[in-house]
Amino acid sequence: MNYILFDDNTRENLLPFTFTRPVADIRCGILKISEKWAKYLDTNVSYLTLDYLSVKFPIALADDNILINGSVFPALHLLDSINALKINECLVKDDFILAVRLEHNKISSFNPCNIEGLQKVSFEHPVLKINNTWDIFSLNEIAIAEDFELITKGRTSCDLSNTNRYAGDKIFIEEGAKVEFSVLNAQFGPVYIGKDAEVMEGALVRGPLALCEHSALKMGAKIYGATTIGPHSKVGGEINNSVIFGFSNKAHDGFLGNSVLGEWCNLGADTNNSNLKNNYAIVKLWNYKQERFVNTGLQFCGLIMGDHSKSGINTMFNTGTVVGVSANIFGDGFPRNFIPSFAWGGAQGFSVYTLPKAFETAAQAFRRRGLEFDETEKNIFTRVFDDTEKYRRF
Repeated sequence: MNYILFDDNTRENLLPFTFTRPVADIRCGILKISEKWAKYLDTNVSYLTLDYLSVKFPIALADDNILINGSVFPALHLLDSINALKINECLVKDDFILAVRLEHNKISSFNPCNIEGLQKVSFEHPVLKINNTWDIFSLNEIAIAEDFELITKGRTSCDLSNTNRYAGDKIFIEEGAKVEFSVLNAQFGPVYIGKDAEVMEGALVRGPLALCEHSALKMGAKIYGATTIGPHSKVGGEINNSVIFGFSNKAHDGFLGNSVLGEWCNLGADTNNSNLKNNYAIVKLWNYKQERFVNTGLQFCGLIMGDHSKSGINTMFNTGTVVGVSANIFGDGFPRNFIPSFAWGGAQGFSVYTLPKAFETAAQAFRRRGLEFDETEKNIFTRVFDDTEKYRRF
């Protein structure tokens, strides 16, 4: 069977992250949603997403296809119902499509918000689904626990050096990982240390934690769960209940809490975010779909930062700040709570971060990791720059 992960209208609520990726490419827990499905299905998956993203995230078609909602996390009972679908049947939960089975010639006309012409099959069990940006860190504790069981089942952890202190039995160390003179507390949730990752001396960890492959906790880091550090990232200072997708750095002291960082971000030394308002009020966040600040229902909510954005040293982010793609924030004082993509500046004002300069910075970041910032990446940048122009009224 051929499996395709599709974007539904949740995509707009998940901006700025979905400016540069399909919904299913979002990381929550140890794995991206697409990686979770690939493991459950034991096969490769592809994407049905916006045209400008489809070069980087292509679709693979077959005569017979099952399309799965890319914002939904896999589960065995859900997988059974999906695989039981017949051609032109649609699995539905409440008011959204979970999955549909279609022949090749029907996919181009598929509308994820419309089941007209499809045979409806209701799914009665609960499902785990990300609907908003803050769900990424809010669901991270559940997601880490599920991914930990999925990844480690039937496997044996590498030994933990006797220089460390630890508590709890859900600690898994992958091959090539280095952990020395640290404290790992897995009594509150699992601790997963990925392949070739490093936990440096003096790090204090309280699970759930996912430290993915080739990432590092720097000396003296203080990590509270539920936190995910994606691949090829370096973090230090204090982090609480946050998700970093990958290839991003928060390498120095400073606090990051109840936050999500995309890929290729960098927080300068002593960057701090507030995750709680002084009056303990419910936090509001900028929503691209509604083009206004919306109520999250959360008392704790910090920084939402899109891919390739960066902050200078001593930057302060107020409670519930949303930063778009490839923005550069610096200077004293608190900048605004919504910072558009390709913005350059801070509390004293912003100017436009032009595409040639953004290309140059991104290319250098890629080059440091042995990667190429190619035409596909440039085309995505250009599309995001054009689509977000209306927000840059500086």
